[in-house]
Amino acid sequence: MAPVNKVHHVYTITRVAEMLGEDVDWLSDIVDEMDQEDGLIWVYGPGDEEVMAFTDYGIETLQGLIEIHKANPDLLRRSTEPE
Repeated sequence: MAPVNKVHHVYTITRVAEMLGEDVDWLSDIVDEMDQEDGLIWVYGPGDEEVMAFTDYGIETLQGLIEIHKANPDLLRRSTEPE
């Protein structure tokens, strides 16, 4: 695992969706399971516009979550259902 404090580039969620051939909205739902330690970074722009971005390790983590959710599509439905 690469040290998190040595990150020199990140990819936006839109770019990652293109790279992986996935829907950006679906990835946004899956990303709810990730934290900074998993390679997820928030980038802030003018007016506090925020964009999700991923380190290389974050993309690997996300690919693992994609596999899990594709193997069991009901996981996402259960996690977004009101309690």
